[in-house]
Amino acid sequence: MKHTKATDYALHTVAYLIEHSTDENISVHVLAKQFNVSPTYLSKILTQLTKAGIIGSTSGVKGGYVLKWDPLEITFFDVILAIEGNTSFFTCAVHEDKESPCGIRRVMARTNQLMEDFLRQNKIVDTIEK
Repeated sequence: MKHTKATDYALHTVAYLIEHSTDENISVHVLAKQFNVSPTYLSKILTQLTKAGIIGSTSGVKGGYVLKWDPLEITFFDVILAIEGNTSFFTCAVHEDKESPCGIRRVMARTNQLMEDFLRQNKIVDTIEK
């Protein structure tokens, strides 16, 4: 599982939406200003979160973004999966035969699984200071 700058912004955006959770939409400009990033760049990230169903979007004068999922249930894994897809952080370039993986592949696959399990167990809401 990879972690890019887009994932970092997505995690922070979801945390912000949880922390400022209301029924009112928050505009991309408010979010972009909060994280000092261009609205165009952040819009691409928000589109991916919308496609995953984590947030919803409304266009128009009072448009913006709002959480669709229960804030108490959103995990780190959910957001990372929405942005990065289900990609292992390690690819074995030497042994492509998946039927008989090498020892290195087995260790890295186990590491990837442990990381995924950890990210599934940790909720974003738990990182927000009360």
